[in-house]
Amino acid sequence: MDPHLKTLLDELAAFGDAHDGDPANRAIRMLNITPDTGAFLAVLAKATGARRILEIGTSNGYSTLWLADAVADVGGAVTTIELAHGKIEMARANFARAGLDTRITLLEGDAGTMLARLFDASFDLIFLDSQRSAYLDWWLDVRRVLRPGGLLVVDNATSHAEEMADFTATVRTDRGFTTSLVPVGKGEFLAVKA
Repeated sequence: MDPHLKTLLDELAAFGDAHDGDPANRAIRMLNITPDTGAFLAVLAKATGARRILEIGTSNGYSTLWLADAVADVGGAVTTIELAHGKIEMARANFARAGLDTRITLLEGDAGTMLARLFDASFDLIFLDSQRSAYLDWWLDVRRVLRPGGLLVVDNATSHAEEMADFTATVRTDRGFTTSLVPVGKGEFLAVKA
């Protein structure tokens, strides 16, 4: 990893921890992934040969940078969706600062609406780190836009297991997917499409 990017990621991780630790920021937390989850995502992206990544839940772009850097060597790109305008502004600045803005397409709006507009089998890897209560409603479109052999990764699978129980149960019972729960960071639920 480029030392400049490593410095930026360290800075963003520290900012996220400090920002989210302040009770005054409860309504506008960054809710970033943990650094070990970022490294895990990068390994997954490289190991699967992902070139087209969809991320739902950009926040300030911390996880997006991990993903974009991981696919840069193969000419890959990340499409990321965020609803909160203030976070979008931070993310765009961070993408430019990292020099990865040409590898990232940031879509502003409701993820469910955006998902419905995406093409079938258009992504190699999908990372969900957003409004957990909406995952079940999004499932058919998530399933549709993930290519055969593609990987779905869902954050907070152990930290918020109860909130995600219906969703993970639905994916686990889908015969078109093989699943695993990995205790990295806040827990990563993985599902590979047949």
